[in-house]
Amino acid sequence: MIIGTIVGTAFAITTGVKPDVAVGVAVPFAVAVQMGITFLFSVMSGVMSRCDRMAENADTRGIERVNYLALLALGTFYFLCAFLPIYFGAEHAKTIIDVLPQRLIDGLGVAGGIMPAIGFAVLLKIMMKNVYIPYFILGFVAAAWLKLPVLAIAAAALAMALIDLLRKSPEPTQPAAQKEEFEDGI
Repeated sequence: MIIGTIVGTAFAITTGVKPDVAVGVAVPFAVAVQMGITFLFSVMSGVMSRCDRMAENADTRGIERVNYLALLALGTFYFLCAFLPIYFGAEHAKTIIDVLPQRLIDGLGVAGGIMPAIGFAVLLKIMMKNVYIPYFILGFVAAAWLKLPVLAIAAAALAMALIDLLRKSPEPTQPAAQKEEFEDGI
């Protein structure tokens, strides 16, 4: 996703398009790069059986070479994916934008605009539990109706989370007072 962000930002700066269009361009690029990384890792997984044999024979040099080879391959892949579109991108990206129909550019803008909502929905789907719904509603009310800044909402959420955590934490147990028997008043 980082490579897509880099390319999308460079694309927006060099072509002068709106940021939502740049996000619409960055996401497909990021997905393509992720598929390339998955392919690269799949190819490298075939080498792991060789590494197992090297480990059985205590061949640390061989394992070291395989690790450096994997780092070199991954670094080269990242370099090509980030550098080439930016290096060749200024003139070619403007040409591509001029050729694209306005409907496609508008569609990329809409896709880029809904990306935060999709990300938020996926996050809620993963972590939403019934006990969190009141906090979600409070945050929504604070942001939408009360127009509070996000930092203030985050600080209030942190305070509520700490109160909830401290309320649920078990009290530290105190050792029971030992009864001492006194002899002769001493």
